Amino acid sequence: MSDCIFCKIVKKDIPSEILYEDEWVLAFKDLNPQAPTHLLFIPKIHTENFIEAIEVPNIYDKIFNAIANLVKEKKWDTNGFRVVSNCGAKAGQSVFHLHFHLLGGRELTWPSG
Repeated sequence: MSDCIFCKIVKKDIPSEILYEDEWVLAFKDLNPQAPTHLLFIPKIHTENFIEAIEVPNIYDKIFNAIANLVKEKKWDTNGFRVVSNCGAKAGQSVFHLHFHLLGGRELTWPSG
């Protein structure tokens, strides 16, 4: 999708601080971090949200494996992070390309919203 900011990041048209990349998934630092560790994990193929992504075979496995691998590689505290995906404007989704926030590095309260 030509006007999608995350698609532009995938194509490297917009610079970002990439921490993980494979054939299917890209992870980069959020420009407006809400925690000391705040990364976004996105599929490289454009899909709007969590529901639409069901059409992309194994995409959830690929994303969650990327998250687990990066957490393990960086030796981040596995008892202290949150993974969130907002689905739709009412839930706070502002970029309509499936993405998962990884938040950590501080105590996270609940409820979140």
